[in-house]
Amino acid sequence: MKDLLFKMADDALIIGHRNSEWTGLGPILEEDIAFSSMAQDKIGHAQALYTILHEEFGEPSPDKLVYERDEKQYRCCHLVELPIGEYDFSLMRHFLFDHAEFLRYQLLANSNYERLAALSKKITGELKYHLLHADTWLKKLGAANEESRARLQSSLNEAYPYALGIFEKSDEENKLIKEGIFAGEEKLQQLWLEKIEPVINAVGLKLPSKKTEPALGGRKGFHTEHLQPLLDEMSEVYRLEPGAEW
Repeated sequence: MKDLLFKMADDALIIGHRNSEWTGLGPILEEDIAFSSMAQDKIGHAQALYTILHEEFGEPSPDKLVYERDEKQYRCCHLVELPIGEYDFSLMRHFLFDHAEFLRYQLLANSNYERLAALSKKITGELKYHLLHADTWLKKLGAANEESRARLQSSLNEAYPYALGIFEKSDEENKLIKEGIFAGEEKLQQLWLEKIEPVINAVGLKLPSKKTEPALGGRKGFHTEHLQPLLDEMSEVYRLEPGAEW
């Protein structure tokens, strides 16, 4: 249970910080606001999950979990760690990640762990707007011109192996399935593919081969070169005076 909560919370925290990097840099003002708003939602989701870990599983406070853990203690997937790149890459990552996240919370809304089920019902309501944003912009840019579609296809090809890493299984997954807490990563990946493929095809793009090797390791604490610099930046102010109260 802790492993599931940590990977969900760490994913949300890191993608939230990555999305926040578009503030002031978006291609239009509305996108500055949209990515900032989604980033705030994601960090709020992370805080809610860290709070469950603190209050029900005896883990340190959310602030300590965020700012005092080492890189290898994080359980986020590689996809969320990658730099924002050009807008087309961030949009494609947003599309791939948020569809997986929405479906995960939909499954967890029926979890036998009541506190997580209740939180999931709330979060799915927020994520509907994230999906609307991702799908709308993917369709707009897919219908724009050949260059736009080519850039989207290139970003899809780059992001897809990392997106498959979202579904990296934990050693304890069978227990979660047996106890009715979570339906499992394999089920989630199947639902995700069924959801994203029609959207991808509709905008003139092609999903990479189903034989694509996933980028694994993040769930086990093995990360890309991009995570540690982000953690250093995130914790810079906190580490100046860890005991300070704001």
